[in-house]
Amino acid sequence: MDNEERFGFTGRVLHESFTGHKEVVAAKRKFWGEDIEEELAERDIIIRSASKSILAEEADPAYKDVDRIVEISDSIGIAMRVARLAPIAVVKG
Repeated sequence: MDNEERFGFTGRVLHESFTGHKEVVAAKRKFWGEDIEEELAERDIIIRSASKSILAEEADPAYKDVDRIVEISDSIGIAMRVARLAPIAVVKG
């Protein structure tokens, strides 16, 4: 696999190693969409959602630790750290 192919797989493979579908399901049971909407708005993140309940999937615990994923990817040479991005919007259908 060349570096271009690795780039496409890095996040997916490491994501599945750290977290998976069960965390998203747990987040939907544990968090309220209204609370998540407030938290995102406080961080100046624009929100568009078909319903409040689906926003529970956006709770921070439902996601992998992206900083850790980048650190590992960079250290083993399958990706290179070049920038730190911040979310500006969430769109849920």
